[in-house]
Amino acid sequence: MIEPISQLRSATRRAKSDVANKLVSMFLHELSRKVAEDRALRVESEEYALLVRQAFGSKCPYCLCDLSEFQCVVEHLDGMNRYRAGLHIPGNVLVACRRCNSEKRRDDSLKTLSLAGSGWASFLSHSGERCTGPCQTCAYWRGVWPDDATRALRLTENRDRIRSFRSQFPESERVMASLSSALPDLLAKLYSDCQSFAEREIGVLLERFGDKGVAAALSPNV
Repeated sequence: MIEPISQLRSATRRAKSDVANKLVSMFLHELSRKVAEDRALRVESEEYALLVRQAFGSKCPYCLCDLSEFQCVVEHLDGMNRYRAGLHIPGNVLVACRRCNSEKRRDDSLKTLSLAGSGWASFLSHSGERCTGPCQTCAYWRGVWPDDATRALRLTENRDRIRSFRSQFPESERVMASLSSALPDLLAKLYSDCQSFAEREIGVLLERFGDKGVAAALSPNV
């Protein structure tokens, strides 16, 4: 268990990281918009929604829970972060339960994946047989399907179902594949530059505010 003081320190470090991650996400959304400009099929169209319903019904593509009974969120199979560099375009956007969306982030946020080549496939590869040592994601899937054989079967079926769905969008696959070699380095630089900028600007503002500003704020006469 993490002690409270360590949690405070971790939260302070995460604050700057959250800002940089948000900028990366904003860039990927803008890039997605440009990629989709001349495409007939768009994520927000009823045609795309129909394709998603036909492939997955009203169930989470990961755990198969009924989405009408659970809080659901927009899910990007390849996460929109600096490591996965996913886009908001057809073939990469689904609807999933909030629980799976949250659990999948552990794989999506890894710089290097060992179980699969993508975050979504890696998430569905934690059958309990390939990870060494305690694994939170393996534990999550054991909670969903306690029986080993059933769990392995369901995870395999869901990987195959998602691959089949993505294969309907070869143009999107080509775009993401062509960008996958260049984007991670560009996004890593954007992430680093954003953190450096934040640290520099915060330092400048603190110097301007200075001791007098702090003293004035603490003054009982204020």
